[in-house]
Amino acid sequence: MTEKNFTVTPVGYVRNSKEGTYLEIASPYIPALQGLKGFGHINVLWWCHLYDEYREMVECDQPYKDAPAKMGIFATRAPVRPNPIALTTVAVLDVDEKRGIIMTPYIDAEDGSPILDIKPYHPAEDRVRDVAVPDWCASWPKWLEESATFDWESVFVNAR
Repeated sequence: MTEKNFTVTPVGYVRNSKEGTYLEIASPYIPALQGLKGFGHINVLWWCHLYDEYREMVECDQPYKDAPAKMGIFATRAPVRPNPIALTTVAVLDVDEKRGIIMTPYIDAEDGSPILDIKPYHPAEDRVRDVAVPDWCASWPKWLEESATFDWESVFVNAR
């Protein structure tokens, strides 16, 4: 396999402010919002810019209480990874195509996180009926909506 480098340009940035949580789309990409209104959820690919220095990390000590003692990074959703790309499914509250703003109730990204891409969440392509997960995370929420009220700190070894 021949190694190749890729250039990724942010299409916008995550904003967490007193106005709420929103995705601010850069002006050259605002036309890409056409037709997005009406989707209830989107998949947001974003860069974990605060963890860029940990790109050599391929395994970690037990991050979750019931998980194995050592885990490969690909078995976690940790921001430390060879390419610190995150994927989050978020609800869409509103799309302002003129200003380039997507309002959302929450995203697990820091203010200023670069957005790499946005794709509409579509059940025919994104929803899986019979999902298999290891026993160590089988008690976690089964649906995104349940995730908002789940005590996530209770599953992490080093919870704040």
